[in-house]
Amino acid sequence: MSHSASVHASAVLVGERAVLIRGPSGSGKSRLAFDLILAGRAKQLPPAVLVGDDRVHLDTAGKELRVRPVAELAGLMEIRGLGIRRCEFTNEAIVGLVVDLAASDAERLPPPEALRTTINGVLLPRIPVAEGFSPLLLVVAALTTTESSCSRNLSDDCLGRIGNHISPNIATE
Repeated sequence: MSHSASVHASAVLVGERAVLIRGPSGSGKSRLAFDLILAGRAKQLPPAVLVGDDRVHLDTAGKELRVRPVAELAGLMEIRGLGIRRCEFTNEAIVGLVVDLAASDAERLPPPEALRTTINGVLLPRIPVAEGFSPLLLVVAALTTTESSCSRNLSDDCLGRIGNHISPNIATE
């Protein structure tokens, strides 16, 4: 492994890939991590388990970014109003999505370049979340939907069919 680093972030393994949650102190990293775990329990997402809260290690192995909990914080999570709580966790996961909370480049219809980031040479999908917006909605949408062909190529024809970019086939079936 190379490029090992400890970073201020949280991570949750959702299904087979981890969601790496970055943002300034107080931006809601722990809250989103717990919300993802609850969404997994409610079957809104694949099963979800904590990797690490507040601080995690990132390592690259080939073309994968791996995340591990910092040893002193393994299995510990801050829940606002309750304090530090112990919970189930996993020792390592491959990062599949990066969420940047309180992102200055968050937009309603972000350009394609805002929806990816490179960490330690690994290109990853990214969700920039504006301050005050619920990140859980965006993460669930990103993990449970696929990109519309219209969002990759906004043509007049696409915009004229249905305002929310749902194809007529989906809307009329």
